[in-house]
Amino acid sequence: MKVKVHWIIDGVMEIEAETNDAAEALADEKLRNFINAHPDMTETLGATAIQGHAVTDGGDA
Repeated sequence: MKVKVHWIIDGVMEIEAETNDAAEALADEKLRNFINAHPDMTETLGATAIQGHAVTDGGDA
């Protein structure tokens, strides 16, 4: 029997950057490079999306 399992990975990446937009761009680049370097893993895991946003130390988006 095949059963689909919906999963979510949550994490926080600390990045040195001048702005939130720059931090998001750097995180996006790092994650996309990882995904491109491991296509067999991402296909097996069924990953279809990655999303995130930068948060300042004060908790502001």
